[in-house]
Amino acid sequence: MEWQSFLQSAYRWLITTGAEVLVILLVTTIALRLLRALVDRFKRSFESGSRNGEAKKRADTLSSVIRYTAEIIIWVIAAMMVLGALGIDIGPVLAAAGVLGLAVGFGAQSLVQDVISGFFILLEDQIRVGDVVDIAGKGGVVERLNLRMVVLRDLSGNVHYVRNNQIDVVTNMTKEFSYYVFDIGIAYRENVDDAIDIMRRIGAQLREDPDYHEDILDDLEVLGVDQLGDSAVVIKARFKTQPIKQWRVGREYNRRIKAAFDAEDIEIPFPHMTVYMGEDKDGGAPPMRVQFDGDAGVDAGSGPSAGA
Repeated sequence: MEWQSFLQSAYRWLITTGAEVLVILLVTTIALRLLRALVDRFKRSFESGSRNGEAKKRADTLSSVIRYTAEIIIWVIAAMMVLGALGIDIGPVLAAAGVLGLAVGFGAQSLVQDVISGFFILLEDQIRVGDVVDIAGKGGVVERLNLRMVVLRDLSGNVHYVRNNQIDVVTNMTKEFSYYVFDIGIAYRENVDDAIDIMRRIGAQLREDPDYHEDILDDLEVLGVDQLGDSAVVIKARFKTQPIKQWRVGREYNRRIKAAFDAEDIEIPFPHMTVYMGEDKDGGAPPMRVQFDGDAGVDAGSGPSAGA
């Protein structure tokens, strides 16, 4: 008799509460499958519209973060519904979860800030693996990034770990295209127009070079005379290049412009000083005595004893 009563109770539970729990689990499974399909579709559409391989890495990161977060939300909702179907009061459970979440939030504020900052960095495509960036006072190539930190390696090989909540300003030097800016100094006695013609000619030759043709996106842009320095006239120009190729192009252009200026006898000045002895009210200047000694070098002085 007791077995019959137990079986009848179990049967009633199965066709009522059990069926409700089963429906909740079934709907949860369908929701998870639908979520994964939507995330995969978003990922494929994003990759098909991208122009480089780095966008694929960004799509992978974003899709995994979205899927992970949405799955947690779906499972939490399903658990609450199952507890309600089983007759368990979820009020105290929610209150305990709220207190626990508040405690974890206060204890891990820095981690939460890292995650939020990292999510928006990835969402807005501010940084990608392989970019050269300057963040939090550190610069280098991005080797790895996630929701917590960005890993950089600088030119000396040093690795910098920068937490996302420390990133206030991102300077990305390889976003879509780059510029290499030249400050070419020539002596004051040189003709500026002749120097600019040589710069343009060397720029055209460099762009036609098969080794650099794919790296350069436009002709050399000469901005003009930028400074009248202490010992040089500075001409500013720039090359538009593919991302991260600006330094390669710039070094080769500097090498070629040095050779061209040498061949054309155009002086690239170094810092020097002109000595001015001064004049009196009548326009006369004190004589300067110069004495050359083969062993001691040049001895120079000025004064009444100096001869003409």
